[in-house]
Amino acid sequence: MTDIRSAAHTPVTSVKGRRALITGGTTGIGRAIAVLLASEGARVFVCGRDPQHLEDALAAIRAVGEGDGISIDLVDPEATGRLFDAAAEALGGLDIAVMNAAVPAEGLTDMSEAEIREAIAVDFTAYLLGAKHASQRIEHGDIVLIGSMSAHVLGPGSTVYAGIKAGIAGFSEALRRELGDDRIRVSLVEPGKTKADFPKPDVSDAEQKEKVAKEETLRAQDIAVGVHYLLTQPSRTVVQQLTIVPRAQTAE
Repeated sequence: MTDIRSAAHTPVTSVKGRRALITGGTTGIGRAIAVLLASEGARVFVCGRDPQHLEDALAAIRAVGEGDGISIDLVDPEATGRLFDAAAEALGGLDIAVMNAAVPAEGLTDMSEAEIREAIAVDFTAYLLGAKHASQRIEHGDIVLIGSMSAHVLGPGSTVYAGIKAGIAGFSEALRRELGDDRIRVSLVEPGKTKADFPKPDVSDAEQKEKVAKEETLRAQDIAVGVHYLLTQPSRTVVQQLTIVPRAQTAE
């Protein structure tokens, strides 16, 4: 007789033993993803700009699992290649690549040319280059791009960030079609308002915590759970786009 549960529920795939690189994995959403995957048995490799943040993140990761990482600035045109080389060497290969590292960006008229170039380098170019390196190293696995609801919720102060994230959304869908026959799944996760690790200039840490309590802002761990969900679905499926927003978020 057919097992009732197998007939009712699609089987999931564990991340245990899988090798995952998470860019921007030392703070915020990236760190939450790294800690959750490590706690589920994945071996993780993270990067971030600040050596102290890296040390703190690795301590959290190693408290629940196995991980390593490096401090690197993805603005450097050669940095993405060095990062993937280091991750592959440390882990013995790659099965998962999460492109998450990003710097904030404001309205076009509020940013200098240097700031615009930095935002494009980290938030867009490093994503594309990371996906390129991942596609060359992953034989059967996942590329996850962390986008943003800013691609759809447009305001006068979001021109540069919204333009970049909208580009990532289009890139993600096209890349899914390009790599599907290579047994590589490509997913886009678009978070809404999410609490940052460190106070923002216009929003204090206490204010952020209050908004989380009111369910107007997400915790980084909420996004990590979404990433874990899409990584554990059967290989025949792709969660092409996952949007996660606070239940009570009403404003931009």
